Amino acid sequence: MGFNSAFKGLNAELNPICHLLALLQAHHILHLSRIRVKIHRSIILPVVLNGCETWSLTLREERRLRVFENRVLRRIFGPKTDEVTGEWRKLHNEELNNLYSSPNIVRVIKIKKNEMGGACSAYGGGERCVQGFGGGT
Repeated sequence: MGFNSAFKGLNAELNPICHLLALLQAHHILHLSRIRVKIHRSIILPVVLNGCETWSLTLREERRLRVFENRVLRRIFGPKTDEVTGEWRKLHNEELNNLYSSPNIVRVIKIKKNEMGGACSAYGGGERCVQGFGGGT
């Protein structure tokens, strides 16, 4: 029995084990991604969005917030192997949006601002309503 035939026999025996390890590793990575998404939603976003109801965002600031969020999501979900070349690559923005089911950070800010606007009009405040001052202008 030569080296090549022994190697082929060993490879055939290890192939199912390697496949199982790859599946477990993929499950582990998926589980870690879920935990990281929960941390992102419960800790990072509230800190970043603190007081966002009173912000007036320019288009440049909206873009910078989206870039920040995409960077965080790329760290959460990690790289992906390209189907064609087999090399590792960054996830594209559309892939990030598909993996992360929540609305993007700019949309969350706009929702919070609309909710705050409703609260201001309930107190009789106008467009210049300031949170914490009872709706006075």
